[in-house]
Amino acid sequence: MKVKDFVPFKNWVVVGDVLNESKSAARILRKLHENGYQVAGVHPRGGGNGSDSGQGTVCVKLADAGFKIDVIDLCINPGAGLDYIKEAAALGVDKVLIQPGAASQEILDFCQGNGITAVEGCAMVMLSGG
Repeated sequence: MKVKDFVPFKNWVVVGDVLNESKSAARILRKLHENGYQVAGVHPRGGGNGSDSGQGTVCVKLADAGFKIDVIDLCINPGAGLDYIKEAAALGVDKVLIQPGAASQEILDFCQGNGITAVEGCAMVMLSGG
C-alpha cells in the first residue's frame, strides 16, 4: 500500500498538535476537512474532549472521535505515538499513515504484528495529488 491508496478512505483521525496552526498536524486536519473528509483531531494534552476546532472535533483519545476510523494520521513523536497505535489496534483500526519523524521501529513492528497497515509518508502530498 502507498500513501495515495489512502485517498478513498474518508474517516480520519489526525494525532498530534492539532490546535497549533503552525504545526503539521493542524494543517493536515484542516486540509482533510476542506477536502470533504470526516475528520477528528487527537491532541495528547487535551484541548477539549469533543470540542470543535472549526475543522472537526478535537479529542483526547481515538475512541472519542465519534465515528468509525478508517485511517489514523500519526503526527506525533514516536514515544507517544506507540500508545495511540495500541489504542488503534484495540479499536480495530487497521490503517495508519505515519508522517515524517513520527515513525519508530517499535511502531512499525507493532503494526506488522497486529494487522495494521503502516505507511510512512505525507498526507499533504497525498491531498495535493502527489
